[in-house]
This record gives sequence, structure tokens and C-alpha cells, in this order.
Amino acid sequence: MRKILKKEALQPAASLRFLYNTKIGGLFLRLLICRPISKIAGWFLDRKISKPMIKRYIKKNGVDMTQYLDEKYGCFNDFFTRRIRPELRPFTMDENYFPSPSDAKLSAYNIDENSKFNIKGFDYSVESLLKNKELANKYTGGVCLVFRLAVEDYHRYFYIDDAVKEKNIFIKGKLHTVQPAALEKRRVFSENCREYTVMHTNNFGDVTQVEVGAMMVGRIVNNDGEGEVKRGQEKGKFEFGGSTIVLLVQKDRVAFDEEFFVNTAEDSETYVKCGEAIGKKI
Repeated sequence: MRKILKKEALQPAASLRFLYNTKIGGLFLRLLICRPISKIAGWFLDRKISKPMIKRYIKKNGVDMTQYLDEKYGCFNDFFTRRIRPELRPFTMDENYFPSPSDAKLSAYNIDENSKFNIKGFDYSVESLLKNKELANKYTGGVCLVFRLAVEDYHRYFYIDDAVKEKNIFIKGKLHTVQPAALEKRRVFSENCREYTVMHTNNFGDVTQVEVGAMMVGRIVNNDGEGEVKRGQEKGKFEFGGSTIVLLVQKDRVAFDEEFFVNTAEDSETYVKCGEAIGKKI
């Protein structure tokens, strides 16, 4: 049985309430969401001098290091993108099943006939997300899956099927947090920096994956350019901070578990693990 994160468990930290709900906080927010600030933070976290942060982070967040490969970390970002023991994340290889690309808190939305979906009271269009009207039209009537990765999650992500992928497209933007406190105040997914690619999959039609950067994330790191990829192959990783993966799936290609839509309608998120089946091919 999957774990559900209910709305009452999503109370924002005092710092986020300050940034997103006060005028003075809004002034600080303008600075924090700028890419240069995150680049500076990323530079520091890539350096050896950031290593002392690792032990404090493990203790503060109760990280169970027995779940991860025994590796040496040259900097904090090496630790943050640590690799989990493969046997703890078996990846479904049955071509009939659609796997989760990552560990995350999942929300599911139907894309309407106007190519729009609603998150936390905001209407989003697929076109505003991708900045590509022709591509957006492919997903009319389809499904939008939002995988929210918090700082405690495993921050590597994987291909959901054998596919031929197109080139990665980067869209400049800001870097709001992806915590619910921000989602309720801003159209985060169409404002933030993001990178997307279209995957012509063997079993699920054309799936577009969007990686969305977030506050204090050093980089979105994708491993591959255009070419053939395999189900379960590592696609990339997020460096420090919370982040989000958005998957756009065409109409009548996959029947996703109904619990995701029910929980989302009740303002709750569903925990999923990398590689687990979350839907079945139609």
C-alpha cells in the first residue's frame, strides 16, 4: 500500500511563509529566485570545502546511509546525488507497465481539451510549460504527472521505456521552491528554469519529460543528447535542493492507477519509488 502525504502534513516552514506571504519577504524572494544566486550556491557545493556539511545533513535529516552504495564523496553535491543500492529500487522491465522515473511525491492531472490542467488553483497550459504550441497539442486530453522531489528524496531519475529521444531543450526562468507554499502563490512550473525532451517510446507513444529546477538547485544534469535510450537507464540527476519532474502522456496510451487522481483531488500526494509500476499500457 502506497504512503499518502496529506495536506495537513504540508505546512510550510516559517521561512517560506515569510518569503511568500509578506511584503518584506517578497523583496528577499526576488534575490533568491535569481539564477546567479543558485549558481553561486552550486559552485560552493561542488567544492571540497562543502564536505563538512555532509555529516550535519545526515544527522539532521535522519538519512539511512545503509541504503546507499559505499562511495567516497569529494563534495556535498557528490553526497546529495548519492546512488542507492540497485536491489532496493528494482525497475519494472515489463513493457506493459509504465514505471515511475524517480522517487517522489506524485500528483496526477487530466489535460483538458484546451490543453490545460490545474495545480493548486492555477491553470497551466501545456504550451506555457513547453513554449511550443505544436508539441503541446499532442497532449490534448492526455495526462500530466508531477513528481515532486524534496531534499530527502533520491535525486537521480531514469528512462521510463526504450525510446528514441530528441535533443534537450532548456528554457530560462526563475528558481522558486517547488514546495506547496510556492505552488499556491505562483505559476512555478511555467516560471522556473526547466529542460525538456520528447521521447518516442516503444510502448507509450510520445512522452515528454520536463525537469524543473528549484530554489538553490545547482544544476539539472542530463546525461544524454539525441539518440536511443533504454528503459531503466539513468537519464540524469538534480543537484542540491528540491526539484520536480513533469511527464506529459498522450491520450489513451496509459491507464494510470486511479488512486493518484483521487489523492490529488483531495489535495494529497502519493509516495512512489523509482521503477515501480504506476500505470498500464492501453
